[in-house]
Amino acid sequence: MRHNKKFNHLGRKTAHRSSMLANMTISLIFHKRINTTLAKAKALRIYAEPLINRAKEDTMANRRLVFSYLQNKEAVKILFQEIAEKIGQRPGGYTRILKTGNRLGDNAQTCFIELVDYNEAMLNDSEAGKSKTRRSRRKKAAPAAETAAEAPAAEQTEAPAAE
Repeated sequence: MRHNKKFNHLGRKTAHRSSMLANMTISLIFHKRINTTLAKAKALRIYAEPLINRAKEDTMANRRLVFSYLQNKEAVKILFQEIAEKIGQRPGGYTRILKTGNRLGDNAQTCFIELVDYNEAMLNDSEAGKSKTRRSRRKKAAPAAETAAEAPAAEQTEAPAAE
């Protein structure tokens, strides 16, 4: 029976698919953001997030388990030291997929997949958005009327200074 075997095979055999996902995970760890197709990004999210979750607890068993998937010492080192520090408090959802449109050659949907805490542009936007406060229109309308009344008075005072 094939119960619980529903995932995207990406048109590849098992060995090719697992090595491709491992290589993409290594690239994601090194570069923090990669450009790929939407189908590969969704498969990569399923593959990479459990490995990132293992990095929260730095034990020899977890390091060996992640190394068995990735086969890259430098990537494991970065994952357990640098990335685990940033995602320590996050309960899940370590990656973000941003769609970028369709590829010209074969019209495949393309996207960026990135580690959530490493996109400085989005982090800066969210910090700027938090500092703003909401204001109602009623409060804005009253000062606008006052400034309109003051504007002609300001022009009158500036006119003699220009002469």
